[in-house]
Amino acid sequence: MNLKDKLNPLGAAKLFIEDRFPACDAALLAGSVTRGEATSTSDLDIVVFDHLVPSAYRESLTAYGWPIEVFVHNLQSYKYFFDSDVKRARPSLPRMVAEGIPVKKNTLLPTIQAEAARTIEYGPVEWTTKEVDMKRYFITDILDDFIGSENRAEELFIANALAESLHEFVLRTNKRWIGKSKWMIRELNNFDPFFTNRFVDAFDNYYRTGEKSLIIDLADSVLEPFGGKFFEGFSIK
Repeated sequence: MNLKDKLNPLGAAKLFIEDRFPACDAALLAGSVTRGEATSTSDLDIVVFDHLVPSAYRESLTAYGWPIEVFVHNLQSYKYFFDSDVKRARPSLPRMVAEGIPVKKNTLLPTIQAEAARTIEYGPVEWTTKEVDMKRYFITDILDDFIGSENRAEELFIANALAESLHEFVLRTNKRWIGKSKWMIRELNNFDPFFTNRFVDAFDNYYRTGEKSLIIDLADSVLEPFGGKFFEGFSIK
């Protein structure tokens, strides 16, 4: 179903809340539809706050012509997920709450959204020197596999692993959030669009031509400020 054939996202979210969660304290519509990034396969992300819910849960369903992902929290459970997202450096719930459009309001909602916005602004926990060195070592290992491989099938998946590790290293060493799937590029763009273009060009060129040099140069430039490739002397205790 095309976007133009579906019920307005906010209208659908309001009907959903009225039908499924009429007694909830507050609710937000979040995700791609609120950022103007929706596609024909996008769903509605709806965050519900209900003080009567004993514990958080997530549910997927279809209603009003939309696939819907609903994230249900009481007035304490969301804090655990905020903390968990900070530790893993992927702010899924804080971003949904901070950017969400109110579907149902109460007096606590502005406070919760402000808490989410502060979480986003502060960023993830900074890596220690030990963590940086460990990530350097693992990137070095993947990079050496990539350089030495003569098996195209294996190389494709080594390149995938290298892309994910390099994206994580660049963002975490700059105390920035990381992403998964499409959010890898979104978070890199949030950090540095120029670097992101270089990153995409290097991997796109490899996938098209099999030429590795741009990826190798990219990886070396990412590691260089932290001492470069790391193998000799590494240990885990």
